[in-house]
Amino acid sequence: MPSEDPVTETDPANTATAVNSGDAADRPQPREPWDYPRHWIADVLASDGGVVHLRPIVPDDADRVVRFHAGLSERTRYMRYFGPTPALPPREVARMTTVDYQKRVALVAVLGGDIIAIGLYEGLEFDGKPESAEVAFVVADDHQGRGLGPILLEHLAGAAAESGFVRFEAEVLSENPNMVAVFRDAGYQLSRNFDGSTVHVEFLIDPTEALLSVRNARERASEARSVANLLRPSSVAVIGASTDPKKVGNALLANIIAGGFTGPVFPVNGPGPADDGSTSVDGPTGSRTARGPGPARSTPAERRRHTRPPSVRGIRAYPTVRDIPDPVDLAVVAVPASTVDEVLDDCLVKGVRTLVVVSSGFGESGEAGLESEHRLLEQVREHGMRLVGPNALGVANNEPSVALNATLAPRIPATGRVGFFCQSGALGIAILDTAARRQIGLSTFVSAGNRADVSGNDLLQYWDSDTATDVILLYLESFGNPRKFSRIARRVSRSKPIVAVKSGKGAMTAARAARSSAASLDDQIAQMVLEQAGVIQVDTISELFDCATIFAYQPLPRGPRTRIIGNSSVLGSLAAETARGGGLEVTETIDLGAGASEDAFESAVTDAMGDPSVDAVVVVFVPPVAVDADWHARALMAAANSQTTPVGDGAAEQDVNHPKPIVTTFLAVEGIPPGLMKPGANGLPDVGSIPSYGSPERAANALARAWQYAKWRERPESPIHRPEDTDPEAARGFVREAMADLDGADATSDPGRALGHVESATVLSWYGISIVPFREATTMHEASAAARELGFPVAVKATSKAWRGRLDREGARLDLPDATAVITAFAELSELTGDRVLHIQKMAPKGIGTMIRVRDDRSFGSLISFGLSGRTFDLLGDQGYRAIPLSALDASELIDEPRSSALLDGYAGEPPVDRAALADLLLRISTLVEDIPEVREVVLDPILASPDGAAVLTALIRVGPVPTRADTGPRRLG
Repeated sequence: MPSEDPVTETDPANTATAVNSGDAADRPQPREPWDYPRHWIADVLASDGGVVHLRPIVPDDADRVVRFHAGLSERTRYMRYFGPTPALPPREVARMTTVDYQKRVALVAVLGGDIIAIGLYEGLEFDGKPESAEVAFVVADDHQGRGLGPILLEHLAGAAAESGFVRFEAEVLSENPNMVAVFRDAGYQLSRNFDGSTVHVEFLIDPTEALLSVRNARERASEARSVANLLRPSSVAVIGASTDPKKVGNALLANIIAGGFTGPVFPVNGPGPADDGSTSVDGPTGSRTARGPGPARSTPAERRRHTRPPSVRGIRAYPTVRDIPDPVDLAVVAVPASTVDEVLDDCLVKGVRTLVVVSSGFGESGEAGLESEHRLLEQVREHGMRLVGPNALGVANNEPSVALNATLAPRIPATGRVGFFCQSGALGIAILDTAARRQIGLSTFVSAGNRADVSGNDLLQYWDSDTATDVILLYLESFGNPRKFSRIARRVSRSKPIVAVKSGKGAMTAARAARSSAASLDDQIAQMVLEQAGVIQVDTISELFDCATIFAYQPLPRGPRTRIIGNSSVLGSLAAETARGGGLEVTETIDLGAGASEDAFESAVTDAMGDPSVDAVVVVFVPPVAVDADWHARALMAAANSQTTPVGDGAAEQDVNHPKPIVTTFLAVEGIPPGLMKPGANGLPDVGSIPSYGSPERAANALARAWQYAKWRERPESPIHRPEDTDPEAARGFVREAMADLDGADATSDPGRALGHVESATVLSWYGISIVPFREATTMHEASAAARELGFPVAVKATSKAWRGRLDREGARLDLPDATAVITAFAELSELTGDRVLHIQKMAPKGIGTMIRVRDDRSFGSLISFGLSGRTFDLLGDQGYRAIPLSALDASELIDEPRSSALLDGYAGEPPVDRAALADLLLRISTLVEDIPEVREVVLDPILASPDGAAVLTALIRVGPVPTRADTGPRRLG
């Protein structure tokens, strides 16, 4: 796979330098080494799929910096310092490691405890205001070409933006043009000045569409590469391999050998005495129980002295991974949790890329196990590896050139075009067995167990470009980073169907307890957000495979027009009812009678396949009398193939019109009956085989889901929309100033602070959103003066939450024609509500009350919702939800989502409202929250929608620390 950053592969130095100015004593005094923004710590993926730990530098790094510099080549040091610098003076080391984490920031990339790259910026002041910063970075020679320069640049830019910088500058030697290319290829618009031997580069660091596009492309490439390291290893070590058939290590090794893995396999019979300390297989399901770690051990040399079998299953065994003479890409670990630490150290020395840990005793066993799991993940990433598991069933790749079955499953489906991801090991075994029985061939399979690291998001990135996978199936118990899932799935679904099954209420959200109504709302939100991304969501494993079968073997329908042909009027009616409920248009139901001949079936299906007014066909064939099923099967296949004609001698078939999907309930068989199979090269069902379902309802439901997905995919691809008349810098500065007193607050416990009505209106104005003019008044004189300034008629409104939006409207006095009415209303409301401040507002055109709201969601980040305004609609939960950011199409569909949205389209003779104005408001709010994640909540309620526009009457904004940056800012692993 090509590198994430081809430029840096050709740049032997991969360095830029900053101008040194002033002494360390002139710099702001540093805070304590541990006193830096914790969210700057990140695990990142290099372009080769390996993990690198990124963190701010601290004074304790001095010795590491000295070793790092000493290990650089002369050329790399020359590119960094513009001259020979064989050793760093102590003063320079102190200066590099002592920073203030604001005007001066340095980040280090660490692998196995050693620094392998350093990036820094130093602020330059203009008129007393920090605006530009000098940026520089240098990468160890052995790690150049891994894309670390662009990663450091991303994270430095994120840190600089938080401190108010808007521009980076860099000095680069003219003989190092590839360094300039690093800045340019990152998506920045460069300004360059040549000065003899150097090039001065400047660029704005504010995120742009180009920057985000480059970031996402590099993220996609590196994550896909890391999964390729897992699924396409050149060699595999089984750590914990045992001669005991009851042990997990023995079963894993047996499956790898039986699967025909094309590379070398290395059994590792340790640590500990031979055949001791391994987990065991409990019965045919392959569930695992941990055993004790065995006798105490002190050193690898002492461990090697224990007696061990020379081979396992006829293959030479090794005491540790580091004793294997050849390279090892993948290590499958089946040792007790207590001995995994030793395995990690060996794997680091050996350069193993990925671990699959099938051992139990981690997060699934309780709090102590969860702590062990966290330590395991931390150590794995410190060692630069990726982890599947722990408590995983394993991984498989059916591609003949790999033929990897590193799982505990007794049965793996044959080679096919379907990729499958799940978490539960026991459930994974059942799922694989079901897929095999239904003749659904798999390309790849991953069971991630506790999913401490590798997740469904990583697999989606891999399958997106995997030519061996056409259909993606997911069984998810929870999302690790659903916001990222939504972003990735939206892209992948454009070319490959993604079918996801949830495992219970609230399961599509991130580890949230299933709390009755809250769980129901979670599922409702998840369904809307997944539909936004084009994911086909189902409720059961049976439905998952029903969808997989039609996607794997039949084309997508071009439209909803469906003809049902069968030999039972009752079964035909059931199919028609289900089809209509799923959004299909049943144009005709043909009952051929219980004793229909094969010729009658072939003729009816042939007519349907050739009829341009039919988009799909459902065939119901469960005869109540004895008939020749083989003849009917041949007739059905002949009719299905009647829509294509051969072109040339032995050439591939070409569509006469457009291939139409056909599904059946042939003898109630599930999967692909022998007579309806179109054999592929390996003798298994190929595209064109006709799937059969156990009931007409399931057949119609699968077809309906195929149509829903086809309809989503045929939508024009709508880019994320950004209004041009915005001023994000002004808004961002205002929000940061408003948050000054929240410095150091914890986002998980601190809700932030609510901006006042005037402050909220000010922020919104920078995004082109105007509130109907209003003034705040504390006295009758101020109220009267405000009314005259605004112009009559006006309204006087309470400001407290308890009196806003009441059904009896007691919190407002409307259509006040003069000052006397205003003074009277002010006195009445002041006494009634007790509010110290009241609003005097210009009357807006009458319209239908709607509302827009953005709120935090622990699963999806910031969610935007739309619905009609009022407590009745809130009580009914009649809102639509979407993930941010929105495209123009998302905004339009969100307005249609609530059941009550029909009121906006001219209900009962009323004129329709200006939907474009509502959509524009949604897009502006989406842009605001995307630009400034510190905006935690926005409420526009009510918005009076009328034929002439949308008038916002009230707006409130809450700001606070960002609860999660899992999918915002620079790239990082979740």
